[in-house]
Amino acid sequence: MRKLSHAESKLLKRHNFLHFKRDTNLRELSVLRRYHIEDRSDYQKYMRLVGAVQALAHRLKLLDPSDPVRIDLSRQLLDKLYAKGLVATGASLEAVDALTVSAFCRRRLPVVMMRVKMAESVKAATTLIHHGHVRIGPEVVRDPAFFVTRAQEDHLTWVDQSKVKRILASYNDELDDYALLNA
Repeated sequence: MRKLSHAESKLLKRHNFLHFKRDTNLRELSVLRRYHIEDRSDYQKYMRLVGAVQALAHRLKLLDPSDPVRIDLSRQLLDKLYAKGLVATGASLEAVDALTVSAFCRRRLPVVMMRVKMAESVKAATTLIHHGHVRIGPEVVRDPAFFVTRAQEDHLTWVDQSKVKRILASYNDELDDYALLNA
């Protein structure tokens, strides 16, 4: 073997070519595929959010358990996480340690649509969202990365002019003749 040049030896000191950073992304790829996430930066944002929430919970755990500030802040954190749909009711700070990126991904609009049986798959739900067939309350949503809270889940429906809504109404014999005139 030949002797390495000065630049090559310095490069070898700085980098480990046997272990790449991207070799450990199997979990990331499986989550991206399972939840049909189109933008990889969404996954990285969820990772940062999970880290920030877990760091906050860790700092709260360092306080005395009988401290009223800890009790109040823990209750506020758990109430917000429950309202977002990330933890179950009656959760404790230990439940925050089990918080994962998948918990955030399960609250994305296509996954919620599939869970309430508005679409057969996450990919089909993503297509319907891109085409503008879905609304939450009065707002039409075209972003599949839209985060659906527990309160918004009740207001998830089809757009009034959607052909999907018309097909479902005709299938269920609920199609109104007046609706046909306005469409």
